Amino acid sequence: MSVVGFDVGFLNCYVAVARAGGIETVANEYSDRCTPACVSFGPRNRAIGAAAKSQIVTNCKNTVQGFKRLHGRAFTDPYVQRLKNSLVYDIVQMPTGTTGIKVNYMEEEKVFSVEQVTAMLLTKLKETAEHALKKPVADCVVSVLSTACDPELGGKDFDEMLVRYFCEDFSKKYKIDVKSRPRALIRVYQECEKLKRVMSANSSDLPFNIECLMNDIDVSGKMNRGQFEEMCADILARIEAPLQNLLEHAKLKREDIYAVEIVGGASRIPAVKERISKFFGKELNTTLNADEAVARGCALQCAILSPAFKVREFSITDVVTYPISLKWPSAAEEGLSDCEVFPMNHAAPFSKVLTFYRKEPFSLEAYYNKPSELCYPDPTIGQFLIQKVIPQASGESSKVKVKVRVNIHGIFSVSSASLVEVQKSDETEEPMETEHANEKEGEVTILLLHPTTTEEGKGEKKSDQPPQAKKPKVKTKVVELPIENSPQWQLADDMLNLFVENEGKMIMQDKLEKERNDAKNYVEEYVYEMRDKLHGVLEKFVSESVNALSLKLEDTENWLYEDGEDQPKQVYIDKLTELKKLGQPIKERYTEAEMRPKAFEELGKQIQQYMKFVEAFKMKDEQYDHLDEADVKKVDKLTSDAMMWMNSSMNQQSKQNLTVDPSVKVKDIEAKTRELFSACNSIVTKPKPRVELPKEDNPAEQNGPVNGQEKAPEEAASKAATENPGSENKPDMDLD
Repeated sequence: MSVVGFDVGFLNCYVAVARAGGIETVANEYSDRCTPACVSFGPRNRAIGAAAKSQIVTNCKNTVQGFKRLHGRAFTDPYVQRLKNSLVYDIVQMPTGTTGIKVNYMEEEKVFSVEQVTAMLLTKLKETAEHALKKPVADCVVSVLSTACDPELGGKDFDEMLVRYFCEDFSKKYKIDVKSRPRALIRVYQECEKLKRVMSANSSDLPFNIECLMNDIDVSGKMNRGQFEEMCADILARIEAPLQNLLEHAKLKREDIYAVEIVGGASRIPAVKERISKFFGKELNTTLNADEAVARGCALQCAILSPAFKVREFSITDVVTYPISLKWPSAAEEGLSDCEVFPMNHAAPFSKVLTFYRKEPFSLEAYYNKPSELCYPDPTIGQFLIQKVIPQASGESSKVKVKVRVNIHGIFSVSSASLVEVQKSDETEEPMETEHANEKEGEVTILLLHPTTTEEGKGEKKSDQPPQAKKPKVKTKVVELPIENSPQWQLADDMLNLFVENEGKMIMQDKLEKERNDAKNYVEEYVYEMRDKLHGVLEKFVSESVNALSLKLEDTENWLYEDGEDQPKQVYIDKLTELKKLGQPIKERYTEAEMRPKAFEELGKQIQQYMKFVEAFKMKDEQYDHLDEADVKKVDKLTSDAMMWMNSSMNQQSKQNLTVDPSVKVKDIEAKTRELFSACNSIVTKPKPRVELPKEDNPAEQNGPVNGQEKAPEEAASKAATENPGSENKPDMDLD
């Protein structure tokens, strides 16, 4: 099971994984741990991440970035309308009222939802994680759910101030409207982001130059940190508000804070650090990697949740960020009733059971009850219709139990509803039972009695009734009720399935296009490689057909940039095959010539080794006196034959022209070496037979040589000590 954390940022993303006993941030295919949150749409495929960012100028209208802030917002949202002016791509209203992104993809105009574009980016991050882990990734933790925040306070907002300043400056100095040209505007954004980073480390005046920004005009300007902070005073003033909210929600005072750790790219801005430090009255900690800390934290949380990882005892309790209430039509009087079911900072995941008394279907509306604290203007979560509610057989209201839940993802839902049907029996009598709260961990029962039910209860109670009166035995039957869910911004199941299907098709299209481009690149690489080598290392191995091959390479190169610019994959494969028919024999002759001397050398060493063995046997070397003479003669003959074959092959090859195929190939020489080794080695390395002597003749009990070998010194010393008990077995000298 994989353990992965994703930090999906406004401009960049990071992927962290848990492995080898720790958490690490992994690199993408460009060996960069930072992946731009960018998706580019082309005529044949999509580019995502770093590949997309490289097209941000050349394909600006179809390259999407900064879409994170569009999530969950209606197209008519004032924030979306303000943001629209700074976007170089087009956004439109979707049928559901949400914001869509209009691009040109596969030569057609397409509109993608923000969720679809985000899914594309997540697909890329998933591929990066899978490549690092070498296994599929199915579950992950993604950073989304902050404790106190300001959605308009981030690195991008500082960039906007710089862009606005320089656009106005260039308008006055050069009489150009940068915002009228998307490409020019993007280049200004890119340079402003770089300038912001440099100013964090440098307080002096810094140049701002862009060549040929528009209308062949080179522009220049300058900025220093003091000017920048003065320009961004309004943004910097917003830093304190979320910090104050954070303390209020946590019910802490500033002096209760032990340490403050800052993360995020914008935390490097000196003015931001200064204000946070001043607010808490403490020096800030920067022990974590400001860019990667969130992704690493996500991976740690994923490891905690995963049953496959054992994590040091460490508890994290998620909370409900904003208070959630339910409201419903009141049955007693016209109007609405409401109830806060999950207050702010309530633990999550958590379930609660609400009890209603109703005679007919009813609806519940979930909403955030403090709209002023929300990041979005619409506090509505969704509508939930409890269906098939009917009265009891007696005509009384039925008890309906509704279970509401905030799950591990922080998403609110009405998870189930059930009707308690009362069935009376006259068989026996026993006291009335009262309902008890569900005591399961993480669940609470709330009893909601509307006035009509309360009055009915009072009417039934009689003052002269004995305190322990018997009632007929009551049987109950629980009936599950269907719920019609209408979340405000959640995708419908059919739409979600359609999006998943479309994403699968686009992934396949990207894969096919990559294979097509790879096939084209292989042809191009082969052309350049062979063209250079034909007049280099391969030159002396080329026959008279070199002109034919050179012409073929030249024709192929021209074809690649003309008719071959956009061809199917199979066409490139066939073209490469044609070239290799002419070029491969030349490369093989070169390879043979390079490897042949070494192969002959190895064979020669083998022959020399066995020739020395035969000579040693003939000289009555004791090492080989146990071998059979016939076997040695066999080795002698095989060695002589191999020597003759090698000399003949070398002589024949020396007369061979390098432009024709070799008379003997490396594989033949290597086969001859293996053949000689397998035939002779078992004879040469045959061990001497071991001689077992009778017990009385055991050399351990004798003080003499056995088979021409002396006893071990230790054994001789031991024997001497036994025969002369009074003597001492001492060394010749003492060693300190």
